[in-house]
Amino acid sequence: MSDPSPLRRTPLHAVHVEMGARMVPFAGWDMPVQYSGIVEEHKAVRQSVGVFDISHMGQFIVSGRGAEAFLNRVLTNNIATLQPGQGQYTLLLNAHGGVIDDLIAYRTSEREFFLVVNASRIDADWEHLESQLTKDDDVMMANASDFTAGLAIQGPKAREVAAAVFGNHDSFPAHNTILVTMTDTGPMWLCGTGYTGEEGFEFFMPAETAEAWFRKIVDAVKAAGGMACGLGARDTLRLEMGYPLNGNDLSETRTPLQAGLGFFVALDKGGFTGREVLVEQKTAALPDKLAAFRMTGTTPPPRPHYPVAVNGQVVGEVCSGTQSPSLGAGIGMAYLPVDAAKIGNMIEIEIRGRRFPAEVVKKPFYRKPAV
Repeated sequence: MSDPSPLRRTPLHAVHVEMGARMVPFAGWDMPVQYSGIVEEHKAVRQSVGVFDISHMGQFIVSGRGAEAFLNRVLTNNIATLQPGQGQYTLLLNAHGGVIDDLIAYRTSEREFFLVVNASRIDADWEHLESQLTKDDDVMMANASDFTAGLAIQGPKAREVAAAVFGNHDSFPAHNTILVTMTDTGPMWLCGTGYTGEEGFEFFMPAETAEAWFRKIVDAVKAAGGMACGLGARDTLRLEMGYPLNGNDLSETRTPLQAGLGFFVALDKGGFTGREVLVEQKTAALPDKLAAFRMTGTTPPPRPHYPVAVNGQVVGEVCSGTQSPSLGAGIGMAYLPVDAAKIGNMIEIEIRGRRFPAEVVKKPFYRKPAV
């Protein structure tokens, strides 16, 4: 039976195929998983620089006199603390405190905000935000996802690439800031964020200009000793930092507190969707907690959905897992009973019918070597 929902393609699809990328389905999109190889691309980002197509991600613009109050009512972090040009990591919750999505919210002006959301959650996020609007809200929302493309430039030489592409170092945005520029083809957003743990930025532009920008940036990346990178390296890089992946480590059945993201929840800012559940959890006890683990000894790599055992009893499954190219060891994350989630505790990961030892460790797994 044929799939009634064909995979979507980013504006750079033809270029990826031209460059020999291996394409795979991801979040309803046909995306490049690798070009040269996951390990090679991973190491390029850690050591020099890489560029990723992130055009599948969504972009919402929320504006109006009531925009700040509305977003503070539906997001966990305190957006009122942002000055124009600043951004923050935050979460969108359901009424039960479960995570609908994790996202980055930027304040582009006093009354306008730019939200970058996960590809698989664009429709769910939009529907949820619309459902939270009331007739008294002075808010306008625009879904720019179909009209924009995005690139992530990540690595120690990202600043060098920015200077080569944009002509000066002033174009490189500081961490958690946004620069908005109007051009003949429309707005461009330069955001000082990323998903790799390296210095870098994300660049969103009108979709029709994406190919020209991508080719220019790939040339600059290669000149700096880097390469184009696919989703495979993006996943190993983010997991080495302990960054959660929506749909694996985050879901609508667990709260940000269970996921270890309490730092991004401003319980003192007033009411927001799901707050009551979080207050209750903080007062009582968490049912479980997302823990990081590292395989010990020589073992096969852990993968999502592999069973996790504590004291011989299966208590859950791996949410994210891989072989770390930087550490040469298997790493992963799993929800464990709170007592079992303490750093230094030993657990077991069941891999193809055999159980292998692993140790609960502190995040991030990877830390930059001291210079």
